Amino acid sequence: MKTAALIGNPNVGKTSLFNSLTGSNQYVGNWAGVTVEKKEGFMNEDLKIVDLPGIYAMDTFSSEEKVAKEFLASGEADFIINIVDASNLERNLYLTTQIKEYNTPILLVLNMMDVAAAKGLEIDTELLSRKLGVTVVTISASKGKGLDELKSLLDRGDFLRVPIENDFQFQDEREAYDYISGILSAAVKKKDEHKRTNTEKIDKVALNKFLAYPLFFLILWLIFELTFSWVGQPLAGYLSYLVDDVLVPALGSLLSSSSPWFSSLIIDGIIGGVGSVIVFLPVIMTLFLGISFLEDCGYMARAAFIMDKAMRKMGLSGKAFIPMIVGFGCSVPGIMTARTLESEKDRKLTALLVPLMSCNARLPVYALFASVFFPGRESAVVFSLYLLGILLAFLLGMLFKRTIFKKDEEPFIIELPEYKAPELKNLMNHTWDKGKDFLKKAGTLIFSVSVVVWLLSNFNFGGMTDINNSILASLGGFVSPVFAPLGFASWQNAVSLITGLMAKEVVLGTMGVIYGGSLAAALQSQFTPASAYSFLVFVLLYTPCVSVIATMKKEFGSWLAAFSVTYQLVLAWIVSALVYRIALLVM
Repeated sequence: MKTAALIGNPNVGKTSLFNSLTGSNQYVGNWAGVTVEKKEGFMNEDLKIVDLPGIYAMDTFSSEEKVAKEFLASGEADFIINIVDASNLERNLYLTTQIKEYNTPILLVLNMMDVAAAKGLEIDTELLSRKLGVTVVTISASKGKGLDELKSLLDRGDFLRVPIENDFQFQDEREAYDYISGILSAAVKKKDEHKRTNTEKIDKVALNKFLAYPLFFLILWLIFELTFSWVGQPLAGYLSYLVDDVLVPALGSLLSSSSPWFSSLIIDGIIGGVGSVIVFLPVIMTLFLGISFLEDCGYMARAAFIMDKAMRKMGLSGKAFIPMIVGFGCSVPGIMTARTLESEKDRKLTALLVPLMSCNARLPVYALFASVFFPGRESAVVFSLYLLGILLAFLLGMLFKRTIFKKDEEPFIIELPEYKAPELKNLMNHTWDKGKDFLKKAGTLIFSVSVVVWLLSNFNFGGMTDINNSILASLGGFVSPVFAPLGFASWQNAVSLITGLMAKEVVLGTMGVIYGGSLAAALQSQFTPASAYSFLVFVLLYTPCVSVIATMKKEFGSWLAAFSVTYQLVLAWIVSALVYRIALLVM
């Protein structure tokens, strides 16, 4: 069996090509000793393809570059599939000149030939092949063009090393780029009649120094309106009606002849806990439909570029904005995405700030409280929480930069992909993946915690009892005085926040079990608008869930994980107390 190493810059279509060549015959893991994703797949029984991390060069700065360099140096690869962006060859071919040093046959795949043609570029592939000493094949992966020819070539395996005219031993980067420029001046011609591409036209507005920021926040606002006013929240309201007014009465009638404790377990425990969270599935899926759209159309990379100037104030590059955007979905992949940053300082600082981005697990709590206490202003309230997380991340980044992370800043390199219309299938797949994770959590973790909370709220050491004399009430009563300055010092709220350490959705599930009946009505008796907003701020900022803490420990060690837990708890208490006092004056 032959082994091919698939390598290329980020955003050149490497993952799409890997999926096209291997189909479902692939698996994902981590490289031994390194928390960098490892993908392997089989095109057929004779060819294994190893998808190396996307990198710009092999200078061993990042974990990804070290992985790629060590794999190629090991000699495991029989040949290399080097995929490049045909519309931006000068930058892409720098990596090609570096992998030539490994003296391994290279199949150079020129992707995005349609984009190159739209830019008026004509590429002499034979001359390029001769000058670089590689076999060249052209494709347009997004349109499916050239893939059959590529697969046929790989099946035959009849591409051999081409005679080379250079030993590719350059003294420095400048010499390498001079050599590449010399090749491209002969191999690439540009038509005079070239017109500006759609990407160039859109970027005239999207990256305009006056319009970029207003447009960026307008897009975020529209996503929140879609989520909370137009689609997500209305659907959640209908689902809530089905659970509260249809399912619960039907189950109550069905279980009327069973023992009271069993009926309470099913209706108050399981349905009250899981049901109070599951009704917000439409809200979560709508939000992620919007975020997936931004990723697939190519705007998300522009968002990182736009934010570079602001991120520099925090001692980070705009590239660190990507893990933070991912953190809006879940802090775990956000922290793991920080691996792609070049320096250890950037990775650690970003990982500390990612949990301040409001993850989707908090969204059900926001949605319920906003609809109960701020009707008609739900979007504004939830949007303000997201902005507060971003603002505090910015301020803390500036503080950490001047204290515990006093190191040089790294250069900012990011690919701005061509704009494209997202494929409906991909959008639906990405959105469903998020919804599936939420449903899985509701069916396992939230279900389990709901049952435990019901047991603790209905029993003490003497047997079954009233909830106010239960084990849960005793535990909550011990902790609740801490929250008195924040405006929500009841034992029920304290217990809900404690169980929220398992997963932030559990906050609402616990409340559903403890309060029972109409949760909205129960909350109105427990909170005022001022204390409700203070509670939301605390949920936004306090210690992340156990899976985030475990990921932080795995990626960066126990010290950073402990520091993250401590500083977020203190920060949440201080900010919530300030917000409550200000809200009392305003409201």
